[in-house]
Amino acid sequence: QVQLVESGGGLVQPGGSLSLSCVASGIMFSEYVMGWYRQAPGKQRELIASINKGGRTNYEDSVRGRFTISRDNAKKTVYLQMNNLRPEDTANYYCHAYTYWGQGTLVTVSS
Repeated sequence: QVQLVESGGGLVQPGGSLSLSCVASGIMFSEYVMGWYRQAPGKQRELIASINKGGRTNYEDSVRGRFTISRDNAKKTVYLQMNNLRPEDTANYYCHAYTYWGQGTLVTVSS
């Protein structure tokens, strides 16, 4: 049974930082491209960062330079370090691999 379990969301003030984690089980983690998506209220889910099995990363324009995706294959975990957060970053953040999704973790950026 495949599981992707996110953690690390919460409430943060503008300009603050949060670190999200996603622990995978039931998959050959090291072989998969891992992605972080987010979905804000009333908007479509969008890919914001991905990392392939070789560690190559890609970012959506609005988060490039502020967010960093990384992975630890030994721990079957993918991370998303988010700095200089803005109110428009408020969303549910989802971990993704192949056809599998986590349950999401809510990030709220507000003063």
